[in-house]
Amino acid sequence: MRRTARLLTGTALAVAAAGLAAAPAYGGGTGVLQVYPSSVVPGGQVTVNTAACGDKGTATGDAGAVGAGTFTLAPSTHQGEAIGQFRVPASAQPGTYEIVAKCAEGTKQVTGDLVVALSAAHEQVQPRGSVKTGVGGALGPGPVQTAAGVTALAVAAAGGTWLLHRRARGDGI
Repeated sequence: MRRTARLLTGTALAVAAAGLAAAPAYGGGTGVLQVYPSSVVPGGQVTVNTAACGDKGTATGDAGAVGAGTFTLAPSTHQGEAIGQFRVPASAQPGTYEIVAKCAEGTKQVTGDLVVALSAAHEQVQPRGSVKTGVGGALGPGPVQTAAGVTALAVAAAGGTWLLHRRARGDGI
């Protein structure tokens, strides 16, 4: 029993040490950068905020990944939060971009994701109709052709069964 307890304790310590070794080296990053709206069309305005910089903290934001450059986060009316805004360029391509904010005091850095879409989420167009693959659909173009296909399959199955039955009786083909 003691041997098992030592083995489990040793394993737990090794896992804890590995977790400490994987901690970020820059000493910050415990907060979150909230991005509103999280999905935007090119040319749209984006607001970001974080509580990671303290009560009266400011930060420098970087939206260079999406092409918007840097912006400032200043203390807001919400207690302990810094807020900033930037506009997504009209030339931005669809995709997911990482927005970064670095606190002015200390070494904290927080990130958030921004999704750039061609159209707003509530305006997305759903595909309609059938796909023209050249193979045909499950039901075919119409009920007449569907009935003809089912009939052809039934005749082929009946003919195959009849031929197998004759062969089994020894009548030959």
